[in-house]
Amino acid sequence: MIRNLTLFVVAVFWLSIAFWVYKDARRRIEDPWLVGMATLLGLVPFVGPIIYMLFRSPEYLEDVRERELEIKAMEERLSRRELHCPVCRAEVDPSFLVCPVCTTRLRQSCRNCKAPLEALWQVCPYCETPVEPVAVELGETQALAPPRRERHA
Repeated sequence: MIRNLTLFVVAVFWLSIAFWVYKDARRRIEDPWLVGMATLLGLVPFVGPIIYMLFRSPEYLEDVRERELEIKAMEERLSRRELHCPVCRAEVDPSFLVCPVCTTRLRQSCRNCKAPLEALWQVCPYCETPVEPVAVELGETQALAPPRRERHA
């Protein structure tokens, strides 16, 4: 009776391992023919599942698809070139001079043609007007570009 019980437990364990190989192969392998071959390999007593585990795909198909979707979403975000306010992170249009949410100054406008200018531009590319230094608010005082030192003779 103990021998029969032991054989029964070993047979159930062997079939459960083969079933596990089948379920795992379905989650990792897209080709149904390869899933069938992995299942047949899993039916080889005790050695087959070990061989399967050595050569199986390292990730699930669902994880691969999820990663591909994340990469596609990142590529779309980068291609749209969205701009955000540096203070409140609200989306802003490249032509905005101030953030409509928090009123942070994003760009200065050209004094001649009123086009939005980038911070590093020295001249307006639209009308060739020289760009004046921007006043930076420091508490209650305002400071322009650093003052030039005069030479004393």
